[in-house]
Amino acid sequence: MITAALYKDGRRTSTSTSTSTSTHRSLAETFRQLRKQPGAMAGIGLYRPDPAELHSLAGEFDLHFLAVEDALEAHQRPKLERYGDTLFVVLRAARYMDAAEEVDFGELHVFVGHDFVITVRHGAAPDLAAVRARMENSPDLLKRGPEAVLYAIMDAVVDDYAPVVAGLQNDIDEIETEVFGNAPGVSRRIYELSREVVDFQRATRPLAGIVGGLSAGFDKYNIDEELRRYLRDVADHATHVTERVDGFKQALQDILTVNATLVTQQQNEEMKALAEASHAQNEEIKKISSWAAILFAPTLVGTIYGMNFTHMPELDWSFGYPFAIGLMGVVCVSLYLIFKRRDWL
Repeated sequence: MITAALYKDGRRTSTSTSTSTSTHRSLAETFRQLRKQPGAMAGIGLYRPDPAELHSLAGEFDLHFLAVEDALEAHQRPKLERYGDTLFVVLRAARYMDAAEEVDFGELHVFVGHDFVITVRHGAAPDLAAVRARMENSPDLLKRGPEAVLYAIMDAVVDDYAPVVAGLQNDIDEIETEVFGNAPGVSRRIYELSREVVDFQRATRPLAGIVGGLSAGFDKYNIDEELRRYLRDVADHATHVTERVDGFKQALQDILTVNATLVTQQQNEEMKALAEASHAQNEEIKKISSWAAILFAPTLVGTIYGMNFTHMPELDWSFGYPFAIGLMGVVCVSLYLIFKRRDWL
């Protein structure tokens, strides 16, 4: 979809919305209307445009080909670049998905010239329709020109970070509870949340540099004082978000360390319990083996004398039976004393 509108003195003079089948016709009409109204400003919004659409805008508004390539390819880091009289700003929008408990990132490219603002959006966030409605309901702000629109877009992106910060804080609180509750899969959740925090950090940290770059051009491009205050307010909010995100990263590192310590303690306790069970089993085996050896001695003697060979001298001996019984007793008592001394019994 594409939305194109013309504004003059803070008021909208014309607008058109079309699908891709009539995009070029709508753009051409916007170009013609803009040239007919000196002092007017064009606001054009594109969502994942094809190269033909963006190259058409590039030819009309003299957009630098490097910026156009970036806008088409997406996956750019947040940045501010100036090509002649045109600003090219890349912003990373974010929104928190409550159902999935994860952060959805979008990408927004903004071209700002003396009479136009072109937005190229890759992703659902931010809601530029709300930004447009806000500007149209604030003609005093809108008549300050394209820089005011850029401020409103940046302000919306930064404001949308607040629910993300709240959602991440809630996730961290839940993870802390899960860590001390030995919940399964908590290590994986810590890792996934850490990745989201790192991505969020990459989206928010460059904002200070972007605002700083805009501030450096205040005097050169005669930006009025009121708009400067607005941009400083955006910078303050961005700094606050960045500090919170840095705190999240440190908190997750601490939680990961605590979780690793708890896992190690649990493993040590399991190993200790296993060692104790193994020791107890060994003691039982010693006892069983000792009694088996003691009982084996009389069995061996009885077995030998139970063979009943003809030529066995003890068979005809009158003391043979008492001798055999005594031998069994001596062997059993000797084995018992030996095992007892070794603490097997």
